[in-house]
Amino acid sequence: MGFKVPETAIKGTYIDKKCPFTGDVSIRGRIFKGEVFKMKQEKTIVVVKRYFHYNKKYKRYERRNTKFNVHLSPCFFGLVRVGDIVTCAETRPLSKTKHFVVVDYRQKESKEDHYAQFSGFN
Repeated sequence: MGFKVPETAIKGTYIDKKCPFTGDVSIRGRIFKGEVFKMKQEKTIVVVKRYFHYNKKYKRYERRNTKFNVHLSPCFFGLVRVGDIVTCAETRPLSKTKHFVVVDYRQKESKEDHYAQFSGFN
């Protein structure tokens, strides 16, 4: 689908049949980006997808969010942290609540990095 295979998946010696890169799970259906909300389970993370919903009666937008249980392959262990942006893809049902896997991630930039471009204005 055009996702770059992580080097840890190429060099890895782990066995995970639910890994989208080395296992027997195919990607199909929806693909979305969300923020990592919780990482308290082994191989499962909670990703929150935030969006705006238009309310016709009040002619305003309201903020809403949806939480998904997503499978985190061992090739991303130590790389993904709470607050990072991950790309999730739909698969067959992996468990009672998991239907998505992480296929890519982008680390959250710290506030120091974000404001570094304005450091000359002090």
